[in-house]
Amino acid sequence: MTLVLRCAPPAWAADADTIVDRASRQVTAFLDQMSDVKCSEHVTQLKLDKNGHTAYLENSSFDYLVLLQGSGDELLLNESRLGDAHNEQRNKKNVPLLITNGFSMLMLIFHPYYRNSFEFAALPDEIVAGQRTAQVRFTHIPGTRTPAALAVRGREFPLELTGTAWIEPETGQVAKLKIGLAKDMSDVGLKSLTAEIDYDPIQLPGWTQAYRFPSVATVEVETLRQRWRNVHRFSNYKRFLVDTSVSVADPEKKR
Repeated sequence: MTLVLRCAPPAWAADADTIVDRASRQVTAFLDQMSDVKCSEHVTQLKLDKNGHTAYLENSSFDYLVLLQGSGDELLLNESRLGDAHNEQRNKKNVPLLITNGFSMLMLIFHPYYRNSFEFAALPDEIVAGQRTAQVRFTHIPGTRTPAALAVRGREFPLELTGTAWIEPETGQVAKLKIGLAKDMSDVGLKSLTAEIDYDPIQLPGWTQAYRFPSVATVEVETLRQRWRNVHRFSNYKRFLVDTSVSVADPEKKR
């Protein structure tokens, strides 16, 4: 159980740019570290009935890492999942399941590449799990780039997102996100989409500070006829470094 207490807004709460600037710098620094980190991911995919009860579920476990590519006007994050031999269960009933990729990285809305695609507004502080956090409301600006899309039958539909971020006011690190749709998408069969992502502080050897990494990402989607919930749990974070050395033979020793 998490106790949440509302606090009076601090003096800086009227200016969302202050906290968004800090979050933007921290997300940029985080991505530089993320490419050197791997972890374990456990995914639970649930097919729900019309009453929201579990009709079918499947569990899978992977070695998980994120690869960052691009620079300047390009930014591309690729999730890599390895080790499906550890999967606990196979979909023997051929039940349609939801595939959710990239939701753990939705703090990208604060990255300079996406920041100008959203409007931000400061809300009152909240105490979450004993720590003061700044609340920032965000809403996607139609017609601008977005970090998320819906893939249906080979086509992609950009998602216009809205929601709230809970951010450490001193560091700018994102502690939690709650996200939904800013625009009705029932015309493409999507009735609702909600996501909640929690980020926990992780400090690994060689780092001068802790960074908040995804711990749990819960995504729920309802179409006109079906409903799903996926839960991604991340643990066992480790740094991985590849050292390469090249030796050149001394030609004098071969004589």
